[in-house]
Amino acid sequence: MEIVTIGTPLLWAGFTLFVLGMLVLDLAVFHRKAHEVGMREAIGWTVFWVGLALIFNLGVWNWFGAERALEFLTGYFIEKALSIDNLFIFLVIFSYFSVPKAFQHRVLFWGILGALVMRVIFIGVGAVLLQRYHWIIYPFGALLIWTGVKLLIQRSTEVHPENNFLIRLFKRFVPMTTDYRGAAFVVIESGRRYATPLLLVLVTIEVTDLIFAVDSIPAIFAVTSDPFIVYTSNVFAMLGLRALYFALAGVMGKFHYLRVGLALVLAFVGTKMLISGFFKIPIVVSLAVVAVLLGGAIAVSLLFPPVQPPLPIPPPDPDDKLDQNRD
Repeated sequence: MEIVTIGTPLLWAGFTLFVLGMLVLDLAVFHRKAHEVGMREAIGWTVFWVGLALIFNLGVWNWFGAERALEFLTGYFIEKALSIDNLFIFLVIFSYFSVPKAFQHRVLFWGILGALVMRVIFIGVGAVLLQRYHWIIYPFGALLIWTGVKLLIQRSTEVHPENNFLIRLFKRFVPMTTDYRGAAFVVIESGRRYATPLLLVLVTIEVTDLIFAVDSIPAIFAVTSDPFIVYTSNVFAMLGLRALYFALAGVMGKFHYLRVGLALVLAFVGTKMLISGFFKIPIVVSLAVVAVLLGGAIAVSLLFPPVQPPLPIPPPDPDDKLDQNRD
C-alpha cells in the first residue's frame, strides 16, 4: 500500500512548532497559576480550539483540495468523539484520587502532552505497517469491530487503578508522600526526592490514554492513509480536550447514549477497513455516517434523559407517632 501524504518536512516541522508554541503559551501565560477552571473559561477555550481546527481545515481545503479537507474533518470528528469518551474515565480517575479541581488542569496538560508524543509514535508505526504490510488493515478492522461490540455491551465505565499492574509497580518502587503538595509532581524533603500523589494520577492518565490509543489510531487510518492528516486531526482533537473536560464535567452523565454512538462508529469504520479491498466507501458518505451516529446519540441522550432512582422514603419519625397518640 503506497502512502501518499501532503505533509512536506516543512509542514510537519511548522505544524509541530506551532502546537508546541500554543502549549507553552497556554501553560506559561494563561494558566501559569493553578486555579479551578470555571465554566465560562472552559467554554471559551473549547470554542477557541474548535475554531482553530476549523480554520486549519479551511486551509487544507484551499491548498490541498476538498478530499483531504473532508478526510481531516471526518478524522477530527471521530477522534473528538473518542476523546469525549476518555473524559468519562478521567473524571473517574480524578474522583478516585480526590484530586483538587485547582490541580486538574495541570495534570491534564502534561497528560495530553505525553499523549501527543505517544500518538506520533503510533501514527508513524501504523503508517509504516500499512505501507509494508497492507493485509494488516484487516486485523485493524476486526479490532475496531470487536472494540465497538465490547463498548456496546459494556454497562459501566468503572476504573480500578489499584488493579493496574503498572500503577501497583509505581507505588511499590517509587517513594511517595502521603498527601498532595500543591501542584508539584515531585518534592525534595530531608534531602530525598519523593513523588506526590499527583504524579501517580498523571501516570494513571497516561496508561489509560495508551490503551485508548490502540483503538483510536486504527480508526482514523480507516478514513485516510495520509499520515499528516492523521497526525493533525489527532493533535487538534487532543488540544481541546482539557477545556472540553471542564466544560462537560458537570453534564457528562446526560450523554448516556454517547457510548452507543461511539460503538456504532467504531463498528462502521472497522467494516470500512474490512471491505476496503473490493469496495471503498466515499469520504463524504463516511463523514455523513459519523455525523449522524454521533449527533443522533447526543440527541437521543437529551430527549431521553437517564432515569433517576427514586429517593428513599425516610422512616417515620417515632416522635410523630407519640404526638398522634397524645391527640
